[in-house]
Amino acid sequence: MSPLRYLFAITALLIATSTSAVDLNCKGPSNVEQFKYSWRLRGGLSWVAGLIFPTSGVGEMKTTYPKDGEKTIDSSLLLTSKVPGFYAYETQIDETSQKTMMTYHGYAWKNKSRKERTSFDYARKLALTHKETPEKQWDRTDPLPPVPLHDILAAIYYLRQNAPNIRGPINANIFSDGELYPVILRPGDRRVFNIAGQNIGARGFEIVDAPGGRKWPGGVKVWISEDARRIPFRIEIQQSMASLQLELTSVESCAFMQAAK
Repeated sequence: MSPLRYLFAITALLIATSTSAVDLNCKGPSNVEQFKYSWRLRGGLSWVAGLIFPTSGVGEMKTTYPKDGEKTIDSSLLLTSKVPGFYAYETQIDETSQKTMMTYHGYAWKNKSRKERTSFDYARKLALTHKETPEKQWDRTDPLPPVPLHDILAAIYYLRQNAPNIRGPINANIFSDGELYPVILRPGDRRVFNIAGQNIGARGFEIVDAPGGRKWPGGVKVWISEDARRIPFRIEIQQSMASLQLELTSVESCAFMQAAK
């Protein structure tokens, strides 16, 4: 860890200790941040999705910050259940430019599986996509969109970084399932969450479809703690048939993001 990042981590730890009642269970590498969740499907048509996918389980959000000589922030969200299989999101973010460098999502439940990875080549202005199913795999090359973009995890990371400074709607673009959608990031309601018997305040944020462009069939809501840790207590990822709701159960590893003041 560089001296600057070490100093930042120590400073953030002191701030978090004085402003947050969350008991931190720090373990593992000093550059890894890890949260554990329980998850379940919600919504009127969740029973339809439940015919194909599990409807509840456990999740893990993990962010690995670059060590000396490295450049990318790696973030992932892995969902599992009692049924063998998984659902996963992954993203890579350039630490300096904050550009999304790669996005991945995939699932495997019973005999069904699919995975899709897109790498963004900013030098050649290309988006390189690889898709796989049990039956086939294929590649696609598209022009890189000329606007800044996030995938879902990169957008959540941005909200955590900038939470105190987001006071109104922000125009953005979400890259999802190989397509780019104009969206709006905006503040939502404030709630209080209980973890380890302690009540912690959190600010809500939403990522919603922006009118007038390609309609995004999804949506995201996240409640972020008001202390220096910017912990995502609850995450809701809306799909066409149901909403995936994640509730924080524990903080496992305690690296600190370089959040804006």
